[in-house]
Amino acid sequence: MLEMIDSADDVIALIVSDRIGGDELDAVMDRLDGAMARHDKVHVFVETRSIDGVEIAGLGAYMKRALPLLGKLDRFGRVAVVADQAWIRALTKIESAVLPHIGYRVFEPDARKEALDWVTGAA
Repeated sequence: MLEMIDSADDVIALIVSDRIGGDELDAVMDRLDGAMARHDKVHVFVETRSIDGVEIAGLGAYMKRALPLLGKLDRFGRVAVVADQAWIRALTKIESAVLPHIGYRVFEPDARKEALDWVTGAA
């Protein structure tokens, strides 16, 4: 399930729980594409709750849209991931090491407000 959080136009903020499907991945990409069309830098806040999978059916179309973003990594500013599962925090730390020019931070659920404040520049 995907829930978009109201945020500034240059911030993509969302909560992902349980399972995420192709339509939800499309919604994220639509919002990201729009924000990148309007702003030089886009910041991302993702909170995950009890993730148990991604629907395979939507993954191919998502990857087709997501791969061109590798050429736009300099357009990403702060990225915060709040995760209740240790494996997601660990994977995010690995991803941040592979993409060193993006300001990644990983948070546990009790630091959610701190994470959102950091991404939005309020902290």
